[in-house]
Amino acid sequence: MNVLGASVLEDTATFGVWAPRCRSVDVAIEGRHPQPMRRDADGVFTATLGDLAPGTRYKYRLDGERYRPDPVSRWQPEGVHGASAVVDPQRFLWTDQDFRGHAPSDLVIYELHVGTFTAAGTFEAIVPHLPALADLGVTAVQLMPVAEFPGSRNWGYDGVHLYAPQSTYGGPRGLRRLVDACHAAGLSVFLDVVYNHLGPEGNYLAEYGPYGTDRYQTPWGPAVNFDGEGSPGVRRHIVENGRAWVSEFHVDGFRVDAVHAIHDASPVHILTEFAQVVRVEAARAGRRAHVIAESHDNDRRLVLPVAEGGLGLDALWSDDFHHALHHRLTGETAGYYVDFTGDHHLPRAIAEGFAFQGELSRYWGRRRGTASRDLPADRLVIFVQNHDQVGNRAQGERLGALVSYEALKLAAGLMFVTPAVPLLFMGEEYGDTAPFLFFTSFLDRELSERVRRGRLQELSRFGWKGRIPDPGAPATFVASQLNHALAAAPRHRALREYYRRWLALRRGHPALGARNKNLTRVALDAAVLTVTRATPAGEEIRLIANLGADPCGWSLPDTAWRLLLDSDAVAFGGSGAAAPLTAYQILLYERLR
Repeated sequence: MNVLGASVLEDTATFGVWAPRCRSVDVAIEGRHPQPMRRDADGVFTATLGDLAPGTRYKYRLDGERYRPDPVSRWQPEGVHGASAVVDPQRFLWTDQDFRGHAPSDLVIYELHVGTFTAAGTFEAIVPHLPALADLGVTAVQLMPVAEFPGSRNWGYDGVHLYAPQSTYGGPRGLRRLVDACHAAGLSVFLDVVYNHLGPEGNYLAEYGPYGTDRYQTPWGPAVNFDGEGSPGVRRHIVENGRAWVSEFHVDGFRVDAVHAIHDASPVHILTEFAQVVRVEAARAGRRAHVIAESHDNDRRLVLPVAEGGLGLDALWSDDFHHALHHRLTGETAGYYVDFTGDHHLPRAIAEGFAFQGELSRYWGRRRGTASRDLPADRLVIFVQNHDQVGNRAQGERLGALVSYEALKLAAGLMFVTPAVPLLFMGEEYGDTAPFLFFTSFLDRELSERVRRGRLQELSRFGWKGRIPDPGAPATFVASQLNHALAAAPRHRALREYYRRWLALRRGHPALGARNKNLTRVALDAAVLTVTRATPAGEEIRLIANLGADPCGWSLPDTAWRLLLDSDAVAFGGSGAAAPLTAYQILLYERLR
């Protein structure tokens, strides 16, 4: 199989591009006459050129007339429309040979957006913050999509150059330096990747081959062609993309965006093929690769083994915990929150994973979900905040802007006691007050206006009121940048200590963490929620939570318990009141043996 893209060996580069829709393809090096490429039976054009150094700019000339970037470009220094640049990955000196990654049950994921995590908005600017994340108890940093997108401000879901790390973030060298530094700090690195659609601006793929299909539609436009005519070349583009992230950038895992919008009727689903390939590639280096799906369908088949009729992925984002908890704390019933007004939804999400396991959804207008009680705890990723649940609000409010400080701690405690993999959204651990808004910087003004109007229509389903910030305005992006200095302020420091203490307990206590889900019991009596976690060896912890805004009387049934954590303790910014239970208070006990 020909290697696609520009492959460098000393001062020679081999170029390969799949272009079945082209009669001829030439490689055009800056300062040289275009050189013809040879076509094979599969529609792959190749050429080998000498005297080329890393950084050399090039484009492909299609059919003798159109100059386009490389679909498998590793670097787009001038953006999505500019020339591609030759990269030699061997020139980076890695220092992470001893890093082996993390087991699924040991994952604590920290989602961040590179552009807004720091004022500099680059890969390398994240590095000084890694020791604090490791100290907090985080084990994996998950980057929102970094594939080259139009302009400099974007969530990343409009990427078009899937192999090229965003140039304004620091390009391929910046990403390698970040991954190497994460591994030195004991942190895995996950990438959020988008394979359900491709961004509109700078997308020249249709001129090369049948990457898209009109047989299926997604909310963002035509679907990717995984099972139609010409799909083997498209599947290779995606699968090799995963392999490249693992082999060339030492990435440890993937969050695959909106897999419910990935349509594939092939005998082997593209997600299964992708997962198998990246795991094999990681194993070559003695590491492991995780593949986590995002889906709103509550579909257990995503994480069932292939031998049992599943797709064989490692885990999936489970929205129900967030939705049930968010409704309970805020009272919101707009949009999908209308489905979570029952008292049983939160206890079921904590104990079993999915709150909807085949019941009728008012929001979706159909039955939703499959059984999840028997799914292992590390197959589910839960959260109280993430980029979607914050950023898809009209004003981008974080949970701390909607509920009290005490309720914020309660939400975190319920996440950490649940048998699942927890995910934190950047700044959540110290209560950053910046919103996370939806922002773009399309160069195409007409597209920018269409996106602005589409955003208004999308948010109207939730009945949001007030002015919705313009996604294309620079101020929308600037408002979303974190203020790390807040972490030193007393209440913010106390919240971070609360998170750190919980993560230490999760890590150290055998009855906590992403394990023994089948031994979890949850009960709700009026406003008092009780969660009991146990181990086969008999260790047991019990969490008591007041879900209400008013104090309530409560006492343990016996004295054979030791207090492990009190959310109202002074160390966590609380009142230190002796009599439980204050508003939104959490008490965590361990049974004495």
